[in-house]
Amino acid sequence: MASKVLITLEDLETAVRVNAAFEAAGLRTSMVSALDDLAEAIRGFSPDLIVLTGGLRESGRARVVAGGSSAGIATLGLVEPGDSDPAAVAHRMGLSAIMIKPVEPEEVVSAGRRLIERKKLQVRTGILGEHPSILEVLIKIEQMASVSSTVLVQGESGTGKELVARAIHDLSPRRDKPFIAVNCAAIPETLLESELFGHEKGAFTGAAERRLGMFELADGGSIFLDEVGEMLPATQVKLLRVLEDRAFFRVGGAQAIKVDVRVLAATNQPLREAVDAGVVRADLYYRLNVLSIYLPPLRERRSDIPILVRTFADQFARQHDRVFRGITPEALDILTEAEWPGNVRQLRNLIESMVVLAPAGEIRASDIPREIQDQRLRHLPVPVPDVAREVSGHELKYIVQSLIDLRVQVEELRRRLNEVPQRVEIMEPGTGHPLTMPEVYVGRMGPAGAGGAGMPRGDLPSREPALVYDVTPGRGPSGPVVYEQGMKMADVERAAIQAALAATRGNRRKAAEMLGIGERTLYRKLKEYHLDGDPSHVT
Repeated sequence: MASKVLITLEDLETAVRVNAAFEAAGLRTSMVSALDDLAEAIRGFSPDLIVLTGGLRESGRARVVAGGSSAGIATLGLVEPGDSDPAAVAHRMGLSAIMIKPVEPEEVVSAGRRLIERKKLQVRTGILGEHPSILEVLIKIEQMASVSSTVLVQGESGTGKELVARAIHDLSPRRDKPFIAVNCAAIPETLLESELFGHEKGAFTGAAERRLGMFELADGGSIFLDEVGEMLPATQVKLLRVLEDRAFFRVGGAQAIKVDVRVLAATNQPLREAVDAGVVRADLYYRLNVLSIYLPPLRERRSDIPILVRTFADQFARQHDRVFRGITPEALDILTEAEWPGNVRQLRNLIESMVVLAPAGEIRASDIPREIQDQRLRHLPVPVPDVAREVSGHELKYIVQSLIDLRVQVEELRRRLNEVPQRVEIMEPGTGHPLTMPEVYVGRMGPAGAGGAGMPRGDLPSREPALVYDVTPGRGPSGPVVYEQGMKMADVERAAIQAALAATRGNRRKAAEMLGIGERTLYRKLKEYHLDGDPSHVT
């Protein structure tokens, strides 16, 4: 069936020419005047594309266009050449794309076709947004769906990695076969092998009957291994064999089982760094990383937040039978500027809450929780203004996370250090001038100014560093944490873990949250650094 295009008549001459071009290209068209009800025209015609030839600054149209977008309708705005900020217009209206007048009708048709196909793909996959990084993800999904190669999806928690895996499966020739999702971090280590590969009767205590594993259940379809980096080395070896031979043994079994399964894996931690740290096998990483997709965090595609907000709000209004009249510009600005550490998942849950609880069906700034309103973008390094006071857990979380994020950079700097200690200046790209930033030291030292082990030598900067805390267990910040020549990244990681454990009084769960790692990963690190036997560190 031919796609349908609804064209507004604010610019009559342009509308007529564009309408004729769409008809000549085989698309069905309808035109609506400025005096008609656009929302009613959309309901009556059910277009795949709306072309707005003018009136883009009319406040009443933004709500209608946003509603159409959340219903799977692409929107193209034709902007006047003298408009001072067309991007702001597109942002406020939630348009899929804009074109500056005068326009060639054939170019409008070409752009319209692309928008229609893109919107259909977004509706089918559930992956929303117009940011270039998301459009790149959609293109890769289409390219990867038709083959059976292994795919590694990387991105922070809440960015939609399982959504991408399901989209690849749903667009593939395997779409009618099973899609099995396994969260490797949620299954106890002792049971993960049995869950993946199954077991024979009597293979271990409690194995009263034969059980099929996830790989067998997914035969002919796809299996999604979420948080694949959390596997123990022994399980990684067996997974590697499955990836190479598409064969495995059940636990306690003696017969190899062949399966036809496409493996889709995901991780919220950089696997390349996990390989360098010895947590993930290098051969497994290379076998998983045949095809790769990176999902950007929400803070890297803030222009998509208005689209997501309006789409989620419309969805939850229908789901909970609520009247939703829109969101105020002030509230939308707050949501757009927030940090969103939980990414799209966090935004979606918040919108559901506000749609249900917002008075009069409108989301206002006062409806947004205080912790969201108080968020500010944080940039590294993180300053601690008063080194003599106790640092709160919230502040320490960002300090420790800062060190973790700088691991690769520090390692590179360490390799470049000469035998004689020297100050390292980081040059600002394109200027040749030093980048203004406080020195970062990693290591152990005593109270500030006490001259203890690890204090800066005479050839290092004499002023106090800005990034400071004490890694001595059970103590608050008393001096800078210093990086000394010859230290390894393991020393840096050990110091960060000690600091987190000290700040949480040995609570492993809270320490893992501070460090941004899984609790099981923290357990492994405690054993690796021989910290698990120290009662002052753990509970």
